[in-house]
Formats: sequence, structure tokens, C-alpha cells
Amino acid sequence: MSLTRRKMLRLAGGAAVALPVASALTGCSDGGGSTGAVRRSRARTPAPFRTPLPVPSVLKPSRTQGGVDYYDIVQKPAQVEILPGTKTEIWGYNGQFPGPTLATRSGRPIVVRHTNELEVPVAVHLHGGRTPPEHDGFPTDLILPGSGWEGHDTHGGDLSRGSREYHYPLEQPAATLWYHDHRMDFTGPQVYYGLAGFHLVHDEAEDNLPLPKGERDIPLMICDRSFTADGAFDYPAVDPSLKGEHGVTEDFMEGVLGDVILVNGAPWPVLEVDAARYRFRLLNASNARRYRLALDPGPQSGSAFVQVGSDVGLLGRPIGHDEIQMAPAERFDVVVDFSKFPVGTRIDMVNKLDDGDTGKVMQFHVVRKASDNSRVPTKLVDFEPLSRSSATVTRKFDFNQRSDDGWDINGKAYDPERDDAVPELGATEIWRFDGDAHHPIHLHLAHFQVLSRNQNDPGPYDSGWKDTIDLESGKEMEIIARFTGYRGRYVFHCHNLEHEDMGMMANFRVR
Repeated sequence: MSLTRRKMLRLAGGAAVALPVASALTGCSDGGGSTGAVRRSRARTPAPFRTPLPVPSVLKPSRTQGGVDYYDIVQKPAQVEILPGTKTEIWGYNGQFPGPTLATRSGRPIVVRHTNELEVPVAVHLHGGRTPPEHDGFPTDLILPGSGWEGHDTHGGDLSRGSREYHYPLEQPAATLWYHDHRMDFTGPQVYYGLAGFHLVHDEAEDNLPLPKGERDIPLMICDRSFTADGAFDYPAVDPSLKGEHGVTEDFMEGVLGDVILVNGAPWPVLEVDAARYRFRLLNASNARRYRLALDPGPQSGSAFVQVGSDVGLLGRPIGHDEIQMAPAERFDVVVDFSKFPVGTRIDMVNKLDDGDTGKVMQFHVVRKASDNSRVPTKLVDFEPLSRSSATVTRKFDFNQRSDDGWDINGKAYDPERDDAVPELGATEIWRFDGDAHHPIHLHLAHFQVLSRNQNDPGPYDSGWKDTIDLESGKEMEIIARFTGYRGRYVFHCHNLEHEDMGMMANFRVR
């Protein structure tokens, strides 16, 4: 596949690329689709809406000392049943996929000790966390295997052997965060193999809201995977051992799209629900796939989804949506009112950016009437909008394909020793982005708000405090970010993980 051919296809629609044999084209339009190629499963895949939705277990602290909660997580391989009747090897936090959920309190610090029982280095990033730089999961700050490491160069980072403690102050409001692997050059395959989990931060302001709680507050990790004939995850790595050369085979450098949709690690699951309101914490944990979620059938009145939260916090006021478009790494906290549907109704959550099986996500089955004292108030939390006049610096970043073997920012591939921006601690800055494909852009440390899309107002899914934004192909946008918390070196990058692994990442250093 030539670079010229890829560029021609982008100009034709900006949403899809030429695909290899045994693959299929993704949706193709300026407003939709995904940048990537589909990897077709060779395993027999199940019929949708047969598997019950699993909910990840909540991890309890191993001890509490001095007002700090301590957790222990072991990263290890495990054999789990994803496709019915077949075992798949995952790399899991505590051998789970998704990993165990951490449920924590704003302002109460925690320490998470990660032990690496895999055969490759790992790094852990708390995505959306406001975290000191030495605990942020910088891509070269690796936990080497306890059994030793004789693979490729480790790029000179802060290395630990066997285990490492991550300290999280959690000086931030209630939000749906997640944690995942962040090893330089190999984030894509290691997340694909299962290294991802939820981290939910709670606070008093959230507690005092009458939103659905308990068993009606459910995190949903949505991702896509492909499987070999024997049920293994089928990732097109150049070096399947992940010990040598990084990257994917040429046909997949635009991004890896699976043909099986998983929610909380289960293929196209079904959830039995009461005729009541539920809060769903939606996370797009795919490497490259975008989703436009909708309900089929939708409610006869009102919006299908009432958004109450964005990436890193609750909104000031709820927003109704009939559809929600999500790029990789984005989160949307939404309330769905199943009392609007008769008992017995089956409601499909669909992905309107695709058709066939990848156009299906999961199903809800309304099975009983129930009491419900929850509601969505007209005001959620106090929200401070940032204004252009508060910004002291404006920076411009172009996200583009560098060549047949990589991607870059402002014409430069990632160098862990180079700083591409140096904001002052406490500063507010405007950052302008444009790109040649769909690029979900993630800033570590700095939370931000969206100012504009293509010199117009922000889009319908841009509200609230964000840490990841969906930069659409051929478009430009502006964000306004506040660099508070800590001095030190952090990264920003495309969260299409194949793009990130092939150079589309840069450092900023807060001074």
C-alpha cells in the first residue's frame, strides 16, 4: 500500500483507508468512520446479545496507613473465556480484562504497587489523573520483568525491576478515569492484550446529587478485538514477542480495527435492567475505532442519553443527546431512563458509524418494574468556563503522517529527551491542532476545555473538562488548557495507539 494511495483515500472521505486481503472498509465520510484497517477474525464468533454483561470487580486496599490507601496489582498472563467455549490468553491487571476497578475519594491519596510478571516491560498511566511526573507513567519509566530483561534498549528512563509504586494524590473532582499500559513504542499491543481498567474518583458533590447509584451505576468499557482461529487476540505486530522491533505490519499502520465488539470484555453482551434510570460510564478503550452510539428503539419522548459528565468531571448542567460520538480514550457519563420503555422491551445500543456486527455494541433488556428515587437535576456542579482572555500563550501543533513507517507532530517523531512546549506552572494556554486523519489527542496532567472546531463553536460532544479530544480528519480545533498541579515533564499524543507507537507523541515540560 503506497503513501500516495492512502492520501488519495483520505481526500475522498477522510475516514477510511485501503485495506488488506481478508479485511473490509470502514465507514467513509467526513463526519464519521475510523482511521484504520479491519483485522478479520478467523475464529468463530458468537451471535450478538447472548452473553450477560460482566461488571469488573472493585479492588479493595491491601492496607491503609496514615490516611493513605495502598493497593496491589499484579500484571500477568491469564486464560479467560471471551468467545464461548474458547480460551484466550490475556495480559491482565490481576489476570483480569478489564482490570479491577479502583473506587477512590477525591483528596484521599492512594499508592498502587504494580508487579510485572509478564515477559516484557510495562508502564502504567492513570488516564485523566493529575499526577506528579514521576508517577504519571512516562513512556520510558518502565517496570522491567522480574525475571530479567534482555530485549531492546529501554531508552534510558527511570527503570524499576519487578515492581513499582505509583503515588496518586487525587486532588481532583469526581470523574471516570482509567488506567492502562503506556510503554514506549508498544502501548498499542499491550492495551490490546488487556492492560486497561477503570479508576473511579468520587467526591461529596457527586454524593449529594440524586443520580443513579449502586447497582445502577455501571462502567462500560467498549473496545474492538480480532481473534485467531484458536481464539487468541490477533494483533498485527511486526514482532509478536514485543521484545524487538516495534510497530505493526504496513497494512495496519493507520490503526488496528477489530471485528468483534467487546463491552467489559464480553462480545456484544446483554444487560437485564429495571424500568428505572441507570448511570453508564462510557469509555472508548479501542486502539483506533470511533463510535457513534445510539439506542434502537429510542424513547418516544426525551433524549436517549442525558450526559452528566465528561472525561475528567461532572458537567455544570446536563445535556441531552440522541447520539454520542466517541473517539478512543474519551469518556461520557450518561443517564438512560428505562422507565420510558415497556417491560419486556429489548433495546440495542448501536454504533452508527458502522454496519453489520461492528454496528452492534450491546443490548438492554427491560425485565421488571421497580421503584426509583433517582433523578437528573437541572444543575450538577459549579463549572468555571475558561476565557480566551485568560490565556497567555498560543501554540500550534500539526498531526500528520510522516512517511510509510510513521506519524509525527509538527514534522518531528517522538524523542523522549526533547521538549516541544514549556508552559509555566499555573499558566493557561490555547493550543491549536490540525491533522490529516482522525486523531484523538490526549494531554497528560492538563485538563482543558474546547474553544472551537474549524473556526466555529465547539461541537455537541465537546462540553465540560476534557483530557482527550476528537480531532476530525482535515479539520482544525482549539483548546484552552490550564497547567496546574506539578512541575516536570509530561507527554501529549494521539490516542490512536498505532499512531502513538509510531512517533505521534511529544513532550511538554511544566516549569
